[in-house]
Amino acid sequence: MTFDPPAQAVLSAHSAKRGAISLSGITRIFAGSIAAVDHIDLDIHPGEFFTLLGPSGCGKTTLLRMIAGFEAPDDGRILISGREMQDVPAHKRAVNTVFQSYALFPHLNVEQNIGFGLRMRGIKNPERKKRVDAIMEMMQIGDFAKRSATQLSGGQRQRVALARALVNEPEVVLLDEPLSALDAKLRAELQIELLRMQKRLGMTFIFVTHDQHEALVMSDRIGVMSKGKIQQVGPVLDVYEKPKNVFVAEFLGLSNIWPFTPTGPHTAQTPLGELTIAAPLNGSGLAMIRPEKIWIYNDTAVPKDQTNLFMGVVREAIYMGASTQYRIELANGQSVLAFDTNNQAAERSWRPGEPVAVELKPDNIMQIEP
Repeated sequence: MTFDPPAQAVLSAHSAKRGAISLSGITRIFAGSIAAVDHIDLDIHPGEFFTLLGPSGCGKTTLLRMIAGFEAPDDGRILISGREMQDVPAHKRAVNTVFQSYALFPHLNVEQNIGFGLRMRGIKNPERKKRVDAIMEMMQIGDFAKRSATQLSGGQRQRVALARALVNEPEVVLLDEPLSALDAKLRAELQIELLRMQKRLGMTFIFVTHDQHEALVMSDRIGVMSKGKIQQVGPVLDVYEKPKNVFVAEFLGLSNIWPFTPTGPHTAQTPLGELTIAAPLNGSGLAMIRPEKIWIYNDTAVPKDQTNLFMGVVREAIYMGASTQYRIELANGQSVLAFDTNNQAAERSWRPGEPVAVELKPDNIMQIEP
């Protein structure tokens, strides 16, 4: 004998899944048998800020459009909040999309643009006005509620587009590179503002970008895409510090990468010479270290008894404000890229031609796949 679960239990189960996305075997084939999205399995947690990161043409926007319902997958399943989306059209899915172009209605003012979706759902005044006023206050755009969409700056249009998406109280907000057209200063400000807003609302945000810095700043987790496949998924810190392969390592930041052959459980022969690596080595492969993880010393202040210490000469120094990027040529002709943080009032620096020593600490060297 079976019993139906109490209504409260059903509501709790739905609440636990609200905003969850589950993709199973999602595939999209374009003309010419090109797999724009190639058998992707991905689970996005309720209330997280998840970023799809990758170069142009990697399939990230196509994947977002399939979640939104603007395109249908050729194979696979999409579940939103535990519900199958196979036969659910875009306008009936509990998602709202903010496009790169913002797609505001030029003949409507700000207030009308934001309330358009509520009006289409049959929500009458004064409830519609109450919700529109509340979201405008939160987005700090109430001062130009009566202004035409064509009279807004890029940052203002971005806020209005986001307000229009949020006012409908969707379970999932999809953002297709909505900051890409903004200038650098405003873009940096809105990145933080958008992240704070997402945390305050607790909605699931799925963000598409090709900007590595943007992904690192805003995301709880990142899915790095290339050629229709997800190369690696994980928390921001894990994906950056422990990239799975060369593509992820190079796309998500600058890297020094060398082939190696093990000479012991924690030692390997590389083009630099022999390196000690903290993690157990799994056969021959590639060793990777980020430039900011390399220590630079004056040649007269070389620490004693250090492992992975090499003498070299600075060949290039590029001042970047917060840090200086150095290309250092070692005695055997190999080069390493290193960053030094400019965090002191009288900052030390090395000029091209100066002798230095570099240290690659064993804990900072990772083994990655080709």
